[in-house]
This record gives sequence, C-alpha cells and structure tokens, in this order.
Amino acid sequence: MKANAAVRLQLSSEKYIAPILNSLAPETRMPITTRAKVVLDSEGNFLVLRVQAKDTVALRAALNSYLRWIMCAAKVLEVVKHTS
Repeated sequence: MKANAAVRLQLSSEKYIAPILNSLAPETRMPITTRAKVVLDSEGNFLVLRVQAKDTVALRAALNSYLRWIMCAAKVLEVVKHTS
C-alpha cells in the first residue's frame, strides 16, 4: 500500500522559507529510512511538504518529524528576529 500527503504551510514571514529549506535539506537528501520519501519546496509564500510513504505508519512518522522540525526552526527564527 502507498500513502501520500501534501501540506502547505504559511509561515509568519516569507523570509523564513529559505532558511528552513536549507536547514532540512540534509534530511531530505539522506533519509534515515527507505519507507518514506520527503520533498520540501516553496510555492510563493508557502512552504510545501510532500511525503510519499510505503504505508500509513511511515507516512505519519515522516509527517510528525518534519512538521516538528519545521515548527522548531520557525520558532528559532522568531527568537532570533526579536533579539536582534
């Protein structure tokens, strides 16, 4: 069985998209498992997360990981913005 998902995220600032894409690029190029393939891209002012997985368990795990990493990176960028 195959499972797919696409998530479009609008961040609080369009300036955050490139740093987040760059920070997660190593994860998308060298995945830990072969059960899921992840593509991160931008469409205008949206960050787009696309996941193709072999099953729904792998899909959920990949989505949870990437969404958490994206949220963490966005929070770090917010803190840096407010402290500089």
